[in-house]
Amino acid sequence: MAANTREDASGSSIHKRRPERFSVQRALELLGLFDGDNSDLDVSDNDDPILDGNYQEGRGLRWKATPLTPNLAEYQHQYGTDLDRHGWTPLDYFEQYIDSDLIMTIAECSNIMSLSKSGEPLNITVDEVYHFFGACILMSCIRYPTIRMYWSRALKITAITDKFTCARFFKLRGAIKVVIDHDVPEDLRMSDKFWKVRPFLDRILQGCLSLNRPDCASIDEQMIPFTGACPCRQYLPMKPNPVGIKNFVCATADGIVLDFELYQGTGSLIEKVEEPEGLSLGSLVIERLCQTLHRGTKVYCDRFFTTIKGVQRMMEKELYMTGTIMKNRLAEAKHKLPSDKAMKNAGRGTSSEVSAEDGKLCVGKWYDNKPVLLISVVHGTQPEDTCQRWDKKIKQYVTVSRPSIIREYNIKMGGVDLMDRMISYYRMSTRTKKWTMRMVMHFTDLALANSWLLYRKDHAICAGPKTRPIQFRMEVATSLLTQHGADADLSTQSEEEEDSNQGVKRHVTELPHVSVRRRANAHLPEMIGLKNAMRCRQLGCTGRTRVRCMTCKVFLCLQTERNCYSAFHS
Repeated sequence: MAANTREDASGSSIHKRRPERFSVQRALELLGLFDGDNSDLDVSDNDDPILDGNYQEGRGLRWKATPLTPNLAEYQHQYGTDLDRHGWTPLDYFEQYIDSDLIMTIAECSNIMSLSKSGEPLNITVDEVYHFFGACILMSCIRYPTIRMYWSRALKITAITDKFTCARFFKLRGAIKVVIDHDVPEDLRMSDKFWKVRPFLDRILQGCLSLNRPDCASIDEQMIPFTGACPCRQYLPMKPNPVGIKNFVCATADGIVLDFELYQGTGSLIEKVEEPEGLSLGSLVIERLCQTLHRGTKVYCDRFFTTIKGVQRMMEKELYMTGTIMKNRLAEAKHKLPSDKAMKNAGRGTSSEVSAEDGKLCVGKWYDNKPVLLISVVHGTQPEDTCQRWDKKIKQYVTVSRPSIIREYNIKMGGVDLMDRMISYYRMSTRTKKWTMRMVMHFTDLALANSWLLYRKDHAICAGPKTRPIQFRMEVATSLLTQHGADADLSTQSEEEEDSNQGVKRHVTELPHVSVRRRANAHLPEMIGLKNAMRCRQLGCTGRTRVRCMTCKVFLCLQTERNCYSAFHS
């Protein structure tokens, strides 16, 4: 029997009378506590924060089975922001991201860090850095099982072997640095987990930010494949490369990367976003990557990034989101839509739509092989069209109705996946245990893929010749190997490598930072009783000595005609 009835002695049911309910305002009036002036009292019936319309799960919004009535701001195109690329070569496109200043920085930092750690200068020139990148790009186009095979007699590639020996190549690969470690302050090391490659990342990002902003953009995750030790390794089981470093990317529908943000934890994103209170990780990423987009841009993303609160915040900034969404983030809207079972019984292609009370936000549901939920402030279910879908039962394609929101999402959302596919075709060698080298190689691949997509787009506009990605990469590699500088003296390189490989490797004391070396009152010489004198660590000196600095722990000449001890500490 129902809870609001009871039985009397005769067995007949007597209905209870439900007590009358009053609003807060009416209750105060009855109690004589309210005299009409409510300026100091909060008498709102909606005093529960969960019922607030701005709550992140969308509670408090009223949904109706009415079509979407979008009220969108006109897209503000910024004229004159794009570069004039008429007559550009593939190398010109590539140098938007990796220019001569960056190459000079790499050469300088690599020499300083190599001398500091090993005590032996590598004498890396700017031309050698160009040749190294050119060789790596060419190796990605012509695959061999091992790197040493490029120098074998039967399979050698003269474009590479004429520039440096195999041993020199491996030394360069192990010595490539982007920063001088001693110059990076401790607070920056703590706040930025990728400080070792930050100048390289900033230069690539600068090239991406220089591109023209389109009226549509997509945001998605990208994985940089790496299974070794690194500062922030992630696992995404649904990705082709599930283990690596996570990178959030904003790209056009054509796959051209406009902006990116490496994941270092929620804290780093909070520092880059205004008013981050109450935002989820996905919403923080959207806020960060939309900072460079223009007013009126349509943004597409998947369900990891989509929340009702995030969509509303973007709508206030006149940026309009469309994306799939989890049903547990919809609150009351999912109860207004047909159940999964009802849509399955209705058949494939069934769709439904509910809109917010103001008509500016809609949630659509479409049943294909399984139900799909999407939220948008731009597209509704109408007008519908048809698409071909595979039917497992009858083993053939069938025609299925498709809402407008599904069609637009599928067309505009694949930009980041296209970039991943372009990189995967000719990925530069991953045979390294250093995460810094893996990052340099990945973002060089990203720069090459971005350059080719932009090159193809420009040539399609002016009806120029078509170039395949491998042809574009090989032309950039050839330009880097031949355009910059003359051929290196390989005989001198071979002698240096043979001398350095002789004997057993010994531990080499790292050179102290210049600030430590110049403390005048902290250095005293000591004589070490060694059978064989040690090589002097002063730059440019080839002498040997048994005198060692007690503070720096390095051997230095201390003679009348050669006072390296004083020169090293001044």
